[in-house]
Amino acid sequence: MPPAGAFPKRLALVTGQLDQLNALLPALAGRNSFYTCKLAEVHLPYKIPDLEVFSELVPFTTKPELAEDQRATPPYGTNLTYAPDRYTRCHQTSGSTGAPLRWLDTTESWERMLQSWERVHRIGGTTGADRIFFAFSFGPFLGFWTAFESAVRMGCLCLPGGGMSSAARLRAILEHRATVLCCTPSYALHLAEVARAEKIDLAQSSVRLLNVAGEPGGSIPATRARLEQLWPGARVYDHHGMTETGPVTYECPARPGVLHVMEDAFVAEVIDPASGRAVAPGAIGELVLTTLARAGSPLLRYRTGDLVRPAVETACECGRHELALEGGILGRTDDMVVVRGVNIYPGAVEEIIRGGGGAEYQVNISTARALTEISVRVEAGPGAEAGGLAEKLEKLFEAALTLRVPVTLVAAGSLPRFEGKARRWVKTAA
Repeated sequence: MPPAGAFPKRLALVTGQLDQLNALLPALAGRNSFYTCKLAEVHLPYKIPDLEVFSELVPFTTKPELAEDQRATPPYGTNLTYAPDRYTRCHQTSGSTGAPLRWLDTTESWERMLQSWERVHRIGGTTGADRIFFAFSFGPFLGFWTAFESAVRMGCLCLPGGGMSSAARLRAILEHRATVLCCTPSYALHLAEVARAEKIDLAQSSVRLLNVAGEPGGSIPATRARLEQLWPGARVYDHHGMTETGPVTYECPARPGVLHVMEDAFVAEVIDPASGRAVAPGAIGELVLTTLARAGSPLLRYRTGDLVRPAVETACECGRHELALEGGILGRTDDMVVVRGVNIYPGAVEEIIRGGGGAEYQVNISTARALTEISVRVEAGPGAEAGGLAEKLEKLFEAALTLRVPVTLVAAGSLPRFEGKARRWVKTAA
């Protein structure tokens, strides 16, 4: 049973969302060309009475239509509510799932995102006394800059790691006695590999928190366990966001591997990717977000492509009432593949490989034949018995997925490593 007082708190949260939504929509009409055109055929009431009406009336926004808008009206498209001189920041998506999008922000929207990022830091246990090492290239991706600037505002000593080799970053982490490391899960694993090769003892580091994002690994139990083993004394903390939306979630303090959506900044929905209808709690669907705090470059019912599982209960063990996503980000709609009728998610594959003793890996999806086939190349993890590892993993795949997945053991260090988002799934048509 939800704790006493849970439903009034949830009601207050939804009321706040409606207030922000009813302030946002009139601000777009006639000013934001993209949404003025998109909503021209929609008969919105003067005031949205509830979120169900909003979802019924307002169409989805997709990344391809935003990309086409920017292609047709370069360089920023028409999803701008104000004159160009009102904007002070420009960032760009990674381009890992299509053409990169450029995104502009005003001083006001930037401030709201920094507030959200401070929340991510603080809930993870970061304080002004921490020394944070940012193992990023500091390119145009928004997350690097919001994470860094919000930590500066908190009073943290912020250590930029752009333009450095992995070995140089490791030495800097030790020399500066960094207590928090911000990077992707894959890169934290790679740093541990480099430390081993360079004979750097990570047990001597002061890192107590691995603040990870950019891919599902931070909420995958086997990956979390591996990271905490390789970085002795450090705890993994997961969260996620996008350039288009800003920071979206933070990890539940009571349930590792569960992410809460910051619903004071978003209206969140979870839909069936095929039908577009809401999924039941506990079912897997696509996360859809409406940004409430980014009026200068807003998104209404944006299909993120992220696959999530909304929790059944609205009240969490941690006492919060924001939407909880069990298992964090499970993968992406464009990564999930169907093999012989079985839905295979990237997170499930990583859990099997890490839990079975594999280290770096690559998944090949072949559509050369009538039926889609999947195979895996994997390196043995440190301490794992290489002999028989492929056969062991094949048995684990069969037990978990009821599928035969061929596994090939490859030499250590032979597969690609990634500083940003890992691209381990390779699709071939021949």
